[in-house]
Amino acid sequence: MAPTPTTSPASTALRSKVPDSEKITINLGFVDLGHIDLLVSEGFYANRTDFIRTAIRNQLSAQNEAVRQVVARKMLVLGLQRFGRAELEAVQAAGQTLEIRVLGLASIDDDVPPALAAATIASVTVLGAFHASAAVKAALAGRIG
Repeated sequence: MAPTPTTSPASTALRSKVPDSEKITINLGFVDLGHIDLLVSEGFYANRTDFIRTAIRNQLSAQNEAVRQVVARKMLVLGLQRFGRAELEAVQAAGQTLEIRVLGLASIDDDVPPALAAATIASVTVLGAFHASAAVKAALAGRIG
């Protein structure tokens, strides 16, 4: 069963709790870092982060067609995909399982017991971030790819 994006008031509340970005760490060579600092000091960018975000957006834009094709081929949900206890109980009652495929953020609510997640989620593929309790992640450990 292919999951559908949620647009309920609960998902709106979730969006207000979920940060709109994920912190990453990168290592750069001194020369590359010097180039960035030069552009920042000359006013081309507000700071290093502004430069890096702009560079990433430019690369994503340049690769947009390839990304679009992969999203379609892998049947990925683009954006936020949220799973709550009620949704997973309905999946279980229907005798079905989910294959979660997300480019963005996949989130399993804190009220979902690990046994319910294990019974209803066949696989999890997330390109981006996957938020779930440690117990749910442990229950799905062999299914997260």
